[in-house]
Amino acid sequence: MTERVAIFIDGSNLYHALRGNFNRYDLNFAEFARKLCGQRQLFRVYYYNVLQEESQYPDGHREQQEFLEALHQMPYLEVRLGSTKLAQGVPVEKGVDIMLATDLLHFAWAGLYDTAILVSGDGDFAYALQTVKNVGKHVEVAHFENNISKSLLEIADQWQLLNRAFFTGLWIGNRSRRKKNRRKAKMVNPPVVNG
Repeated sequence: MTERVAIFIDGSNLYHALRGNFNRYDLNFAEFARKLCGQRQLFRVYYYNVLQEESQYPDGHREQQEFLEALHQMPYLEVRLGSTKLAQGVPVEKGVDIMLATDLLHFAWAGLYDTAILVSGDGDFAYALQTVKNVGKHVEVAHFENNISKSLLEIADQWQLLNRAFFTGLWIGNRSRRKKNRRKAKMVNPPVVNG
């Protein structure tokens, strides 16, 4: 029997970790998913992030729409978008973590995957991962060394360190083009606080 894998990507967490670790954002998501999945069968990739407000971040909104359109072209990838609300003048992420946790649990209970791979270091997902394990599924965490909750590592059956070696061959552009587009890329995910 072929092992079915579902990948759940915390988009904001991934974006900020890529930015902090490599100063790059031009990840080929199809190849990234393929590498995480290995020889197993991919059920689906779910990407979660906030939708940028056009009125507050017009350039960021436009760039994000282009990015999301590219994601929509990837087979077996679903995009789930939360929103932001201002709290004392600071944008706060709303709805993203709960969407990811709900899908993680619902699809486990429905028997749609055998293994869940969470791409996040956010410890808020620890209880949801434990519940998925309790249902009889395997859980893996793909994380960056400096961005991981100890509780996720303790719960995960396996983990994948997302380091420079892992990302070799997974970038879309070259470094010179990336530098030119750095300002635009920063606008796609302005600083947001998890709410």
